[in-house]
Amino acid sequence: MKIIFAETGKRKKEAILNCIENFNSEGESLNDGQRNSIKIFDLEAEKINIKSFKIPNAVNKIVYRFFRKSKAERSFQYANHLISNNIGTPFPIAFAENKSGLTFKDSYFVSEHLDCDLTFRELVTNPDYPNHEEILRAFTRFTFNLHEQEIEFLDHSPGNTLIQLNNGDYKFFLVDLNRMNFKKLNFEERMKNFARLTPKKEMIEVMANEYAHLINKPEAEVFEKMWFFTNQFQEKFQRKKELKKKLRFWKS
Repeated sequence: MKIIFAETGKRKKEAILNCIENFNSEGESLNDGQRNSIKIFDLEAEKINIKSFKIPNAVNKIVYRFFRKSKAERSFQYANHLISNNIGTPFPIAFAENKSGLTFKDSYFVSEHLDCDLTFRELVTNPDYPNHEEILRAFTRFTFNLHEQEIEFLDHSPGNTLIQLNNGDYKFFLVDLNRMNFKKLNFEERMKNFARLTPKKEMIEVMANEYAHLINKPEAEVFEKMWFFTNQFQEKFQRKKELKKKLRFWKS
């Protein structure tokens, strides 16, 4: 196993390695593990998260072995990039990879465990959440700052932003980091980056209003583009859901 540590993780590397080696039998699960598994481990006086990325398919076993960085390595590097730009994310501790001579096996990303009050998903499912609009506008400013720093978070979806309330001093932290681009974003790319967040028009209206002030464009233009990409994503998402239903029906 190859394992790379951040400076702060080196003093605990034996304990961290032990957590990785016993990942399947120890730790507290945070998700259903259908795709990738996330577990919490107690490490002395703190808690850590370990994300285990599933073994890739036959083609990607070769790709990740020789041609592309693993999801774990990208998560580690992208987390460091975010932190260096004062963007919130759980602090990266280490990443580990299992490889054989010719193929890639599994990989792990280790980070601090961060307590939060809610995720963006709660804003979608609960329109009566206290200070809903205030949090939504703060989130929009957070996303604008990402764009200004040339960060395109490709998995900008409801479960991937943790929110701490801090008596109105809202803090946002990105998770699930392995898909990002770092480049200057044009207007359409910025608007498309909101597409996966919510199907609710009233939320898009608030975010468009806030973003229009920040980017100095007419609110109607911002809303039109943001809503267009949202609808485009939702239509594609619904088509996928229907296709999966049909496939399950024919399999049964």
